[in-house]
Amino acid sequence: MIPLALALLLANGVESRSPATVRAFRASHPCPTTGQRTGACPGWVVDHKYPLCAGGKDAVENMMWQAQDASFVKDRIERELCSCKGAVRR
Repeated sequence: MIPLALALLLANGVESRSPATVRAFRASHPCPTTGQRTGACPGWVVDHKYPLCAGGKDAVENMMWQAQDASFVKDRIERELCSCKGAVRR
């Protein structure tokens, strides 16, 4: 049986994150801290410009380097946005 969360994601058509896409992004966008295309990037994370749960694509064009501290704020906002996505107004 498919876990409920996975079933909901599949039903909503949310695209999943691909490690290969992150590698492709990093190959053309080196780490802002180290200048390297592989390995750790202290203080930075690869993030989607438009969240997957809001219809964003898991594509290099939809990725960016984001400061890790800013990512915590953006992730919180996105979780709230995406949890409301299925809500019905009465």
